[in-house]
Amino acid sequence: MRELTYKDAGVDIEAGEHAVELMREAVRATHNEQVLTGLADFGGMFALGGDYRDPVLVAGTDSVGTKLKIAFALDKHDTIGQDCVAMCVDDIVCQGARPLFFLDYLGVGKLQPHVAAEVVKGIAAGCKIAGCALIGGETAELPGFYAESEYDVAGFAVGVVERDQIIDGSAVAAGDVLVGLASSGLHSNGYSLVRKVLLEVAELALDEHIAELGRTLGEELLEPTRIYAGDLVSLFEASIRPHAIVHVTGGGIAGNLARVIPEHLAATVDPSPLPPQPIFGLVQKLGNVPHDDMWRTFNMGVGMILVMAPDDADGTLGHLTDCGHTAHVIGEVQASSPNELRVQME
Repeated sequence: MRELTYKDAGVDIEAGEHAVELMREAVRATHNEQVLTGLADFGGMFALGGDYRDPVLVAGTDSVGTKLKIAFALDKHDTIGQDCVAMCVDDIVCQGARPLFFLDYLGVGKLQPHVAAEVVKGIAAGCKIAGCALIGGETAELPGFYAESEYDVAGFAVGVVERDQIIDGSAVAAGDVLVGLASSGLHSNGYSLVRKVLLEVAELALDEHIAELGRTLGEELLEPTRIYAGDLVSLFEASIRPHAIVHVTGGGIAGNLARVIPEHLAATVDPSPLPPQPIFGLVQKLGNVPHDDMWRTFNMGVGMILVMAPDDADGTLGHLTDCGHTAHVIGEVQASSPNELRVQME
């Protein structure tokens, strides 16, 4: 009987070492003086320092979902990492946290070092946008578990906020306004429906130029998720703190906004100043998707909502515009009766 090695079983240690070398510089570029570890350490260490009075750590985790299927089909992996970062840091900033560091997990069927490096470089680029450090990760080769050309990626973000500056919705009051920030498109939600409609039912090709989109379908579907966290932290640093922040992901505007509106209050939303991008109309038309299902599944053009005191609205809009965002007032909060819907869409 011939000798069997780990490589014979489908796990290539040398390929893993090569992947680490390819991603090393991108990871290091996210580090600052608070990062105390390198890529060879067993755990990532991050020094909080002495600038906090009563710090609270805020953690979040997420993945990219079936958007990965588009990356596999196009063999394009450089933007998926930003999606993973966005889904995590834009959750924790909703509680007022400044993202500190990020870790990733990449599980692959067969390790291709250049693909792994592209994914992690995208993660590092996302971390730079968010203002956090990529301090660790894990790449696991799992033959027989994933298809050889496929992988899954998940992320883990940790941020910090002073206890008395936590944003939890408790300050939301009648008269508050809703400031919406435009999304970059689909972000990373609803891709099971998108793929079903566009690739299976309509049988569109990913390399097909779509007039309504102004580019190929594949380019549209791989548009990276917008990262808001870094610019929201700069808003906090300008002494403007929203009463609540909503990351619009699965569940849509109404489902996510309802999570921060206290009892006996209701939010009325008019999203027309931030109209949905053409991709949403294409999905609805080609799949004959019901209106309510579209608005429950997708962000429909609004990626983040800030619930603000009216006096802070102009300053917030000016700051976010200066940061490159498209932002508009899209609603308000008012008193409600006990049986009234928490969020009403106009």
